[in-house]
Amino acid sequence: MGVSMSVPEKGISVVTVDFPPVNALPVSGWFALAEAVRAAGRDPGVRCVVLAAEGRGFNAGVDIKEIQAAGQEALIGANQGCAEAFAAVYECETPVIAAVHGFCLGGGIGLVGNADAIVASDDASFGLPELDRGALGAATHLARLVPQHLMRALYYTSRTASAAELHAHGSVWRVAPRAQLQAAALELAREIAAKDGRLLRMAKAAINGIDPVDVRRSYRFEQGFTFEANLSGLADRVRDTFGKEGA
Repeated sequence: MGVSMSVPEKGISVVTVDFPPVNALPVSGWFALAEAVRAAGRDPGVRCVVLAAEGRGFNAGVDIKEIQAAGQEALIGANQGCAEAFAAVYECETPVIAAVHGFCLGGGIGLVGNADAIVASDDASFGLPELDRGALGAATHLARLVPQHLMRALYYTSRTASAAELHAHGSVWRVAPRAQLQAAALELAREIAAKDGRLLRMAKAAINGIDPVDVRRSYRFEQGFTFEANLSGLADRVRDTFGKEGA
């Protein structure tokens, strides 16, 4: 259980998340994930990083129970941990491929939205149920996966989009049967890792440099509203009613 790293092939590092039962990460898990991705990117022998997960789904966001038990300290930790993990994926010195199966929710959208490429299983679904959880955030990253108006509708309704829908929008590179997901991700990673390592790192820096949105600053702006909702007590009320009642 936790975050692990492996090197299945030369030039490819796989960072795997495993927090049963649903990969809702505790504060320590987000920081561990950030460090693992950064460590892989710093390794001069790595030319591509694959971000994967074990269990029922890719990621279910933050551990709400931890926040409810520990209060503001855990909320601050989760905010900082998510910000660091998302930034680690975006700022990783080499390309990052997200291999997504099952559900990809909340913080999972922050990870895949900052990845360089996404390979998904045919049972994968993507969404931000934040409004049902008394939180806000990761619209920055959902906007990198779907067009603006669809992002807004998905955000306001807490609905999900399928891997096939994201593939149609061009944000998912390939949709594969779940049993073939790892092979599909490694196939793309292998093609990337065949390029010159130094030039790949230059390419990653160049592409990030022309990005129209500063994803770290944009996400941190969103997080301010999450903290405001918690300080006002609104977040607790929404979580208690699963987002179905409110002013």
